[in-house]
Amino acid sequence: MERRDFIKLSGAGALALGAAAAGCAPKGKKTVSLDGEGQMVYRENPRNGDKVSLIGFGCMRWPMIEVNGKRVIDQEAVNEMVDYAIAHGINYFDTSPAYLQGQSERAAGIALSRHPRDSYYIATKLSNFNDVSVKASLQMYEDSFAEMQTDYFDYYLLHSIGRGGKDAFEERYVKNGMLDFLRGEKEKGRIRNLGFSFHGAKHEFDYFMELYDSGQMLWDFVQIEMNYVDWTHADGVRNVNADYLYAELDKRELPIVIMEPLLGGRLANVPENIAAQMKEREPDMSIASWAFRFCGTHPRVLCALSGMTNMDPLIDNIKTFTHFQPLTDEELEFLERMATQMMEYPTVNCTDCKYCMPCPWGIDIPGIFKHYNTSVTEGRYAQNQEQKDYRKLKNAYLVSYDRAIPTIRQADHCIGCGECLIHCPQSIPIPDQLHRIARYVEDLKKDTL
Repeated sequence: MERRDFIKLSGAGALALGAAAAGCAPKGKKTVSLDGEGQMVYRENPRNGDKVSLIGFGCMRWPMIEVNGKRVIDQEAVNEMVDYAIAHGINYFDTSPAYLQGQSERAAGIALSRHPRDSYYIATKLSNFNDVSVKASLQMYEDSFAEMQTDYFDYYLLHSIGRGGKDAFEERYVKNGMLDFLRGEKEKGRIRNLGFSFHGAKHEFDYFMELYDSGQMLWDFVQIEMNYVDWTHADGVRNVNADYLYAELDKRELPIVIMEPLLGGRLANVPENIAAQMKEREPDMSIASWAFRFCGTHPRVLCALSGMTNMDPLIDNIKTFTHFQPLTDEELEFLERMATQMMEYPTVNCTDCKYCMPCPWGIDIPGIFKHYNTSVTEGRYAQNQEQKDYRKLKNAYLVSYDRAIPTIRQADHCIGCGECLIHCPQSIPIPDQLHRIARYVEDLKKDTL
């Protein structure tokens, strides 16, 4: 990867991104910031001139509270976060009818509608995973307008194409006429930019690029999973290395929106030895800032989404992008070494999106994976009886597991029905991983590791 050159635009602290990953500047691509030191960095969408904040607010992880025994979004906290985000320059908000069991759009609409409509961009999706019928798809589309309290969408996505390949795409969007309908909505101005989010294998992505090249699908932008681990360390079977996705979109000059820059939070909570190396280099910067700077260093990226649950990551992310520094070649090489070390840990590639929920058998799938991953990355993972502090680590894992996950919702209750598999954008073999964790817990209890 060649070093990108950054040149100053007019205005104190403003940055313009000069060279692309291949060594040449993308046509019409500019990075701009407001005048004054410490202002939010914006990228200009070369297709329509939108000035989009380089950090966007992903609305998949709104804060939740319990009311009358039901988990609901904490609207007061959401309002506070949205107000703070807009006040500090964040203007891109990404949601979906599928997020948080259908609650996300409404919470976003309530919070955002308190601000002038031209002060923010709304991105939402046609998430018709469960019912591809025309009636259900149209209803979902129209409901999004009502929930978001708007009469147009700035960025609208076909949600997670690639899952199920060409056949699923045809069923969800082509045979039912929804793609033609959405094109018509774009002509009417109810959709300003039409794109898709992608999860899938290389041949599936190539198929959608072929549709673009042939003129059948003239996407305005594409949303991909990209971070310094998935850049070259995706499994290559169910998911594609992000360097390939980026290069293919870059050569077609398609604006890119980034999801999972932190891998569901795992790149904000890296193993201790990796964190120590990062802190040695940048003691005043957060661990998460490395991942966001990685995304922002790539000039075709229009916006990197962060699913912020409380004010702490919001404030930290604003700090990163109001004092944005692109990574040097040497720093990019350093992150590749960190990614290689990350791959040595036996974690589950779960991003905590919760699409697999609710489990029909009541199992807390994302909670189990999150507890397991955190234990591994924080060094609280007993590997064998010869390990130093084995007893202490064993007891710590078992006690924390019972505290984090109620007994009736633990991994050993998985019957392998497979209901979760079709919903996972990471294509994780969820029952297999649950059974692996259940065996691990049983081995700890029996001292058979």
